[in-house]
Amino acid sequence: MTATENPAGCTTKTAAPHGAGRVFIFDTTLRDGEQSPGCSMNLEEKVRVAAMLEEMGVDIIEAGFPIASNGDFEAVRAVAQTVRNSSVAGLARASRQDIDRAWEALRGAARPRIHTFLSTSPLHMKFKLQMEPDAVHQAVIDSVSYARNLCPDVEWSPEDGSRTEHDFLCRTVESAIRAGATTINIPDTVGYAMPDEFAALIRMLFDRVPNIDKAVISVHCHNDLGLAVANSLAAVGAGARQIECTINGIGERAGNCALEEVVMAMRTRHDRLPFDTGVDATLITRASHLVSTITGFSVQPNKAIVGANAFAHESGIHQDGVLKNAQTYEIMTPESVGLTKSNLVMGKHSGSHAFREKLRDLGYTDLGDNSLRDAFVRFKALADKKKDVFDEDIVALVDDAVMRGNDRIRFVSLQVVAGSKGPQTAELELIADGMTRKTLAHGNGPVDATFNAIKQLFPHTATLQLYQVHAVTGGTDAQAEVTVRLEENGKTVNGQGADADTIVASARAYLHALNKLVVKREKTAPAAMSA
Repeated sequence: MTATENPAGCTTKTAAPHGAGRVFIFDTTLRDGEQSPGCSMNLEEKVRVAAMLEEMGVDIIEAGFPIASNGDFEAVRAVAQTVRNSSVAGLARASRQDIDRAWEALRGAARPRIHTFLSTSPLHMKFKLQMEPDAVHQAVIDSVSYARNLCPDVEWSPEDGSRTEHDFLCRTVESAIRAGATTINIPDTVGYAMPDEFAALIRMLFDRVPNIDKAVISVHCHNDLGLAVANSLAAVGAGARQIECTINGIGERAGNCALEEVVMAMRTRHDRLPFDTGVDATLITRASHLVSTITGFSVQPNKAIVGANAFAHESGIHQDGVLKNAQTYEIMTPESVGLTKSNLVMGKHSGSHAFREKLRDLGYTDLGDNSLRDAFVRFKALADKKKDVFDEDIVALVDDAVMRGNDRIRFVSLQVVAGSKGPQTAELELIADGMTRKTLAHGNGPVDATFNAIKQLFPHTATLQLYQVHAVTGGTDAQAEVTVRLEENGKTVNGQGADADTIVASARAYLHALNKLVVKREKTAPAAMSA
């Protein structure tokens, strides 16, 4: 058995397929997760998520694809300069230009990692790369060697690895390790593999690659058949010691392996998966809500671990069992993932000091003065309208306030006229690029009138693809969280807004999406499918 040390200073035994050990968590929410349609994050949002991941104890944070755009480059560089305890990775194709750009963004990191990749399946080599296998093999050697001369920690991925011929996969993996790769990642790029098949692939590599003990073996599974978590855990059982995943399982197409699910699976079934991660599971709920708020991607109620119904029991038999002993129907506690019961201790008489203490209890320790002031003003307004202010209400309005920090277009006020007789109108005031603008617009209902008013004040050609409303808590006085998706010239963005007034929340969500669209207009990614 050979011990391998990763850049975070942790040691794992990579040649013991069924032994106990450490599994490294490689989070790619900021890179693969952001590639979801409508999931674009700006620099400040990426830094916020990265800080959350670092606080959780994630081993490696893949911050982005530096050559994709200047915005992506700056975001990777900002994360690299901010994060001190986790490794920070940047993705690069097998070209010197990509690798140089990645290293330029990463060189300020305490623990930088260059993650380079190249397709190895017959299908990809023939139709995507239009290269012969020998040329691909040489490109692997050249790119890994070049990256290793710049950075001591290099990860290499054979894109579409699960559909690569075994002989060629073994050949390229062996050569990549010999060229200096410290981590070898085997991707199930299109989510095609079955758990037993994927585990057999990992075991085959351990059996046939002579220098396999010189690198950490990683897996990156997509969820096209709903098997990303199952495949990742099967691979760990076969010897893999790094899992690449995302918060809430977001990612291209059907998404990626969900971080919260693999972490809690290993904790809950330690009898079958005797592996540990460095992740503080009590921060999972906070991380899930943060990513959901920033991306506008709501978590489905029946989502494992972080869904609203994950610890809910409606059946009378289930309720009776849980009341007698929670373990009858709960295999983990809500507290183990950071989910606590709401406390009704905040109200209209609560002052700024009590509000700040409540935010500390909820994990908000680094709010800027402007965001804190805005959140407190909105809290007082909410407390005047709402009888009971729940923790969830505070989280929603604080996240909403933080998201607006650098918006070009800012909400000021809204007055609507609605009802069955009509006409429905919206009188809206905004600040756009520092200038106050007002208008009165009509529409087919108050939401349509509000959105028409926004178009009048900030003309654009984006079309509305999704409008979704859900209540933050129960009751008729619950805050509304609204998600809006806009599309313009093939680019899609999601926006989210929260307010006690559903129409105001709708306006905030639309403006959030519009602000993100303005940023995305300047972002053009290269035509490359990443591992």
